[in-house]
Amino acid sequence: MSEALLAHATNTIAVGSKSFAAAARLFAPEVRRSVLMLYAWCRHCDDVVDGQELGFAAVAHAHKDAAATALAQLEAQTRQAYTGVPMQEPAFAAFQEVALRCAIAPQYAFDHLAGFAMDVQQAHYETLDDTLRYSYHVAGVVGLMMATIMGAKQPAVLDRACDLGIAFQLTNIARDIVDDAQIDRCYLPAQWLREAGIAHNELALPQHRAALARVAARLVDQAEPYYASASAGLAALPLRSAWAIATAQRVYRQIGIEVKARGASAWDQRVGTSRATKLWLLVRGGVDALASRFRKTALPRPAALWQRPHATDRHAAPAVAV
Repeated sequence: MSEALLAHATNTIAVGSKSFAAAARLFAPEVRRSVLMLYAWCRHCDDVVDGQELGFAAVAHAHKDAAATALAQLEAQTRQAYTGVPMQEPAFAAFQEVALRCAIAPQYAFDHLAGFAMDVQQAHYETLDDTLRYSYHVAGVVGLMMATIMGAKQPAVLDRACDLGIAFQLTNIARDIVDDAQIDRCYLPAQWLREAGIAHNELALPQHRAALARVAARLVDQAEPYYASASAGLAALPLRSAWAIATAQRVYRQIGIEVKARGASAWDQRVGTSRATKLWLLVRGGVDALASRFRKTALPRPAALWQRPHATDRHAAPAVAV
């Protein structure tokens, strides 16, 4: 069963995220296993709520109520996983293994599910802070869980991990603006769209591409200080983990750079990185990881960055020894 779970998780990341799959190979075996297990659960939850399979459209939920029901089931299964009751669904069996072994805080798991709830409820994002809050739930908190797997415990290091997740999500939003608009989703600040003269229901129209490119570039620029902040956390990670994370950071950041460079043509085809580019960024990520070993002190985290919530865990589940 254990090897079957790993095979399932490996296939999930290979299909669902080629960018992160490349970086994940750099982790030490025991860390890589846990990272893959966590990714499998995150991907599964996303797909269940969206009615997709590995991030690709399948049979979408016909009604908002169906998505809400699916989300409630995911929440119940997540609570059950923390009790130690054997899970039949492979993604939840994988999550249970990593959550209990690595002591992932239940708050993180439920904060992640809250991001899917924002999609189900068709949340409105009026300001950049609203977009950042969504980015925390769907990606920043994944950074917190990943950092926990790698042994990080200090709040300051966890802040940097959260910043990286937020940067990833801002990049994803910029890349996927048109695709998201075609399924009636928009994560851009409504204030920005009004300033650009783009109506919410006209995001995907070709005549707005030049203005949309300026909005996307603005969002890519907003990701930069979060990427920079995340770099300061590399020193606290084991070398191989630092290499994997630095590589993932460079790959995702490059996607944002490409979106900005393409301008109005950024959505003619999905922006990605070639195999050759990934290999080059892998080398640069290794240099970043090595350089972090010699960094004496990290610069303070900029006060202007969005701060993750530190609320008391409201979703505590019984601790189970494994």
